[in-house]
Amino acid sequence: MYEERILLASASPRRRELIHQIDPEARFLSGDVDEYLPEGISPEKAVVMLAEKKALCSASLLKSAERKGTIVIGCDTIVALDGVIYGKPEDEADAARMLAKLSGRTHQVYTGVCLLSADNQRRSFVERTDVTFRKLEPEEIISYVQTGEPLDKAGAYGIQGAGWSLVDSFDGDYQNVVGLPVDRLRRELYAFEAERRPKRRPCRQNPVQPGRRTTPVPL
Repeated sequence: MYEERILLASASPRRRELIHQIDPEARFLSGDVDEYLPEGISPEKAVVMLAEKKALCSASLLKSAERKGTIVIGCDTIVALDGVIYGKPEDEADAARMLAKLSGRTHQVYTGVCLLSADNQRRSFVERTDVTFRKLEPEEIISYVQTGEPLDKAGAYGIQGAGWSLVDSFDGDYQNVVGLPVDRLRRELYAFEAERRPKRRPCRQNPVQPGRRTTPVPL
């Protein structure tokens, strides 16, 4: 069990369910974050940048007393194909366009996570999963988009829902595709706490004083 409280900087119901696998008492707080990304940024750097922005934003909304003893966790998930980032679609037409691009191809799902301590120390990491779509017919894409499921998800699909039918195979952490790599996060939390824990100083022992020996003074 962790010594510090966990606060997840996310409004995603999927991530909230997953974080409870680590801490059933985790709290949630999300703020408005500018998700602008510099042109040409790599997917790995993009998700870390957004995760850090979200963690810092939520931490800024807490009072000093609430920050104490709390680790704020920010996270973000994106889909990338051939290095091109696919975020959440703007509308149904954009969702259909994304799915047509992913059809029959292997893409990457990246989740960036930032752990932020009360004294603003950070530990960030990225988890990647490769996902292969089967070849999709245009009618399938239209039918799936009309369910509404793709509209709030990176890459325009949810692997935990009806979007599972689009997937041929995946290589890596399934929960990472859902939005939070639980196993990796658990390990990183333990490591983050351990590296910040005050190290015990070894006890100092007084050196043993050797017994005095008198030397007879020659006459």
